[in-house]
Amino acid sequence: MCGQESKRQYNLSRTRGVMKEFSDVYEQQYPVALFNSVRFEIEGGGGTQSQLLHRKDPLAGRSIFSGSLFQYLEENRKWRNRFVSVPNSYIISLYDSKAAHERGLHPKVSINCAGYKALTSMEEYMELINSSLPDTKGKAGSNPFIKCATQFPLILWHPYARHHYFCVMTEKEQKKWHAVLQDCIRHSNNGLPEDCTVQTPAFTDAVRLYRQAKGHYGTWDMMCGTPTQILANLVMETLDPELKNTIGPRLKGKIQQRQRNWMLISDAVYRQVLSQTSGQYQALVEACEAQRAPLDARLRTDMDQIITSKEHVSSKIRALVLPKAEQLLRNNVQPYINSILDALMEPTSRGFSEVRDVFFRELVEISKNSINGGGKEKLGDHMERLSMLAFHPVKMQSCYEKVEQLNLEGLQQRFSVSSTSVFVNRAQILMGEQMDNAVYTFEQILNQSLEAKGESDLCKTIQRCQDRVLKKYDYDSSTVRKKFFREALLQIIIPYMLQHLSPSCSPLPRFKELIFEDFSRFLLVENVFEEVVLQSVTKDIMMAVKEAAVQRRHNLYRDSIILSNSDPNLNLLGETSPVDWTTKFGGDEPEGSFCGGMAEGGSGKKRRQVVSMIQLDGVPLPYESCLEVPGVELIPEEDTDVSDGKKEDLGKDEEPLPPEPRSPDSVDEIRDLINPVVEVVLPVSKENQSDVANGMKPVTGTITMEDGVQEQITHVTTMVDDVPRKSPQDKMSPQTILQQLVGSKKQEAEKEHQEEAAIKNAIEEIEIAVQEDDRERIAEVAKSDLESSPPPAKDSSSHLNGEEKIIDPVDVEVILA
Repeated sequence: MCGQESKRQYNLSRTRGVMKEFSDVYEQQYPVALFNSVRFEIEGGGGTQSQLLHRKDPLAGRSIFSGSLFQYLEENRKWRNRFVSVPNSYIISLYDSKAAHERGLHPKVSINCAGYKALTSMEEYMELINSSLPDTKGKAGSNPFIKCATQFPLILWHPYARHHYFCVMTEKEQKKWHAVLQDCIRHSNNGLPEDCTVQTPAFTDAVRLYRQAKGHYGTWDMMCGTPTQILANLVMETLDPELKNTIGPRLKGKIQQRQRNWMLISDAVYRQVLSQTSGQYQALVEACEAQRAPLDARLRTDMDQIITSKEHVSSKIRALVLPKAEQLLRNNVQPYINSILDALMEPTSRGFSEVRDVFFRELVEISKNSINGGGKEKLGDHMERLSMLAFHPVKMQSCYEKVEQLNLEGLQQRFSVSSTSVFVNRAQILMGEQMDNAVYTFEQILNQSLEAKGESDLCKTIQRCQDRVLKKYDYDSSTVRKKFFREALLQIIIPYMLQHLSPSCSPLPRFKELIFEDFSRFLLVENVFEEVVLQSVTKDIMMAVKEAAVQRRHNLYRDSIILSNSDPNLNLLGETSPVDWTTKFGGDEPEGSFCGGMAEGGSGKKRRQVVSMIQLDGVPLPYESCLEVPGVELIPEEDTDVSDGKKEDLGKDEEPLPPEPRSPDSVDEIRDLINPVVEVVLPVSKENQSDVANGMKPVTGTITMEDGVQEQITHVTTMVDDVPRKSPQDKMSPQTILQQLVGSKKQEAEKEHQEEAAIKNAIEEIEIAVQEDDRERIAEVAKSDLESSPPPAKDSSSHLNGEEKIIDPVDVEVILA
């Protein structure tokens, strides 16, 4: 007990020490950040005007994802079925069941994914585990300390915090859940709000300067999450190696047991550090904010004198640093700028191009609906689905995968770049933002056109709006990418130059004498030195990006092309509220077809809230399929074929997956690992249909692994586009594509009309025969017409005795009787 308390005190003292050093740096950077913010407010800043509109809060009242999978519980070493809900905060919530989620109960587990990695193989996981703990002499292929219930695991790995283990039944399901987890990680890592123009830059500069003082230059993978999480990672960066050296050699048992024990220790320490940094950082921010008002007043009074003093100090530092910086830039940096830029541009441009293609395919689907006479209700359905396209993890996955191929090869080691994940994550966030801007702009333009011209010739209206938005997207995409390339080059080159210039610039402290004492809190020599280095390399970076745009290799606009105020009326649309397509075109929806709260404006119609869902095909009830989540029928993600009453999840040009072999050994293994009995609601059989119809609750019971778990899990994914694809050089226009589809659609409509006419005639003859009590005539009509005709659609009906009734062979038998 005394040993545990001493270790706890040691951890607390180390945390206090790191936080004390960081607090000193933060208190110095806060007035500097305030000075820069006030100066920008007074002087203003230029910049290219965005052509697309920006939605302020696109996820208000929305849930991102929901579904069911299996989770490994370390307490009893069993696998349990969990209902997963991902709200708009991207914090994963795990519940015992969907019913528990709907009742508003607290989740069993909540996972903030900042700093995590999503893995899909035990081999990859074991490599990270073996490298995390020293003196573990296990082989690369050694058995893990957990046994996965299936061949398709999903693991959330963190260098310090607790790991989370999940599994699914099929590879396709694994890929879709992996996309969901990656989306949660992506948005959780992007945790610092940009609208905090003082706290955010003060915090990021303080973290960077603190790490540079410790000799850590370059990007940092754990600069992710909230400020409290980042500070906990900062403490663990120092504390974790110390714990490994002191505790690691004392761990006993087999390698799997030592790995498990170390993970438990690391998680306990991390939670302790996280709790302490949270309270200390909050106190630090409150103390700095309390001084903001007097500092702001002094800045606005003496701004001109402070700027003049800064320019004077900058000129002195520039005379000392610039010759050395130019030599370093000329010999060690300039030869590699184009190589770095090419490595960044290729995958990033492919990703933004894929965003455009995904957006285009969704608009083609809407145009096809208008040609096929889908009506207002169908248009509202399509537009509701389109409005959340940027936040659909599976549909956007093809875009994100393009930029994940980013590789700096040998340049990473030269410029102290630990990994490319920082740039990949930033590019993916920008891609999602551009997609949402394009969608939101299309919504506003289309709504304006419909209000002005009505719904006549809807297809041409959609095409005109589409062309306008795609042109704006191309321009904004070029602008965003060029800015991303410049920032990425600065993040790679500036730390390298600072690391090599700092030792030769030791006379810097003497320049403090040139700063008036009243201005010393707003002007720091270290910050001025970094600005001088930044200015020395900015010209070369701007020139490299400009030359890349002139070459047109990656569809970038030249800087001379500026579309300012090209569409002034569009800016007025950005000030209006988002369009509620469900209320505008949705019509009357069936009870239970929507989820959650009411639509904006108090119209009384509910809106779909779940962006995407993972469902189980074939065995919906045992897994509490997301098909039962209200609103799923409004969110199809793939076209599905219905055969023999069962849906099969098919991708584009993809054959149905054969059922996986079930060997007795694998079944026994799964039975031992997963809870052998799961309480479920049994499917309704023919015998108890009448009871359910009379209001009785469905029968509950239990199933074994053989009954349900082996059934294939499927996921609703991106809708299949049946428009044939061509090469980028030979793309057909939307008008040509739609014209080609018109002929086949008309033929199908004529065929359906003939079949319906035959059915209608048969029904009329049966009604006449019934009235005349001509049983022979009834039998003859049923045999010659109904039995030879295809089954009628659900909307084919006849009015018998004033009631709408579907005619099928069962009805014929009743009539004949």
